[in-house]
Amino acid sequence: MASEDIAQLTEALASTHVGEELSYKGQGLKLDNKQSVEKMVREIEEFSGLKALRLEGNTIGVEAAQAIAKALDSKKELERCYWSDMFTGRLRSEIPPSLKSLSSALMTSGAQITELDLSDNAFGPDGVKGIETLLRSPVCYTLRELRLNNCGMGIEGGMILASALSECYQQSRAAGFPLKLKVFVAGRNRLENDGATSLAHAFKSIGSLEMVHMPQNGINYPGITALATAFQHNPNLRVLNLNDNTFTKRGAVAMAQALRDLRNVQVINFGDCLVRSEGAIAIAAALREGLPVLRELNLSFGEISEAAALVVAKAVRDKVELVKLDLNGNCLGEDGCEALKEAMESMNLGGVLASLRYWFFAFVFFLKQETKSKCFMANVFPMKIVSFTLNGIETPLPPSCYTDTLLRKAFSSLHFQINIFITSLMVNLGLLKGEVKFKKVSVLPGHLIVLEHCVGQDYFPVDQADVLEAFLSRLVHVFGELLTLIY
Repeated sequence: MASEDIAQLTEALASTHVGEELSYKGQGLKLDNKQSVEKMVREIEEFSGLKALRLEGNTIGVEAAQAIAKALDSKKELERCYWSDMFTGRLRSEIPPSLKSLSSALMTSGAQITELDLSDNAFGPDGVKGIETLLRSPVCYTLRELRLNNCGMGIEGGMILASALSECYQQSRAAGFPLKLKVFVAGRNRLENDGATSLAHAFKSIGSLEMVHMPQNGINYPGITALATAFQHNPNLRVLNLNDNTFTKRGAVAMAQALRDLRNVQVINFGDCLVRSEGAIAIAAALREGLPVLRELNLSFGEISEAAALVVAKAVRDKVELVKLDLNGNCLGEDGCEALKEAMESMNLGGVLASLRYWFFAFVFFLKQETKSKCFMANVFPMKIVSFTLNGIETPLPPSCYTDTLLRKAFSSLHFQINIFITSLMVNLGLLKGEVKFKKVSVLPGHLIVLEHCVGQDYFPVDQADVLEAFLSRLVHVFGELLTLIY
């Protein structure tokens, strides 16, 4: 094949037509102005019967968004908008006007949207304001899937979103076509109790939800209780993921009460939610009385005792559809792990039980004890993690895995003082001079490797990571030279 033929083929594949879908997914296009989207605009305008448009994995500026919006003005057939991760590197102020332009185009066209995915666009509450008019409009009366994962909406954004969804439902119902939203995804948005409670009111009215994913939102028992009440009004709920929020006993008991009435639930993920023993027993009671088609139950890292875990195990005895029960990371100990395995095997459910690592709870408990003292911020717990593994305690996973788990939880806590932590970390590393004398920590190459890994993760604040990474890279370089001389 000649080179010019290859070039033509490459250009033809640059925008992919799959049936009724036009896709620019993952092309890494930097679209700043009208000129940069001329080809895309032309292809959109010439695409007859366009039902799905994928813009994920590109970066779109205000002027470019306006040009794309103009091309969508006449696309009445459009149903699915896959617009996640399309503002990378953009100023926060650029995103709302871009969203407003695209929203206005959809409303002008008279399209009836069934799927809207704006995940991984860190637009905050202002971004929600950019789409609230769209969500209230007849364009979204037909909405079935709404995905806003990792958008940084916060409490304010959650409340604006809830209000828009409630109004959409009320108006669509008055028009004779009530909103029947089935999928709602809004993980990692810092919705907290007020945001979650506002959304719960909307969910209660809508009543058609089948899948709800709201992990890592800083929701405590008041918000969990509100959601539990709302879920009782959504009888078709099949998947419920609230991983890494904080139930405690009160929230877990409320959720257990809701589960008794939900006959279609197949997947429950309450991992890392601190359901605790009383909450686990309440959920076990719901298991015995309902949830006939349950396939997966995750109650990992919930501070559940051996006795309570055994109650849960016995409660799933008759769940013929069950394929996975996860109780890892609880307060079981070695004997408790063995007892749980034996109990499951005696019911011919040994293959259903997820792997258990009793050592991990001891490890987490060790670090939790450190966090109870006021000097926690003056002690670097990533160093504790590495030291823990270097002191002869075998762990099947590298130290960075444990650090990720703990730091992700810490940074999502409302009470975690990030600035103080970073400052203390740099003082302990000898990068800054501290005002107060403290016991020095011996810094080893392993510590720096783990820390360098941490600053590159999504949970680590970007502004803090840039500063710390600059210092760490220098130290890692120095240690590297020393190791070369030694070995």
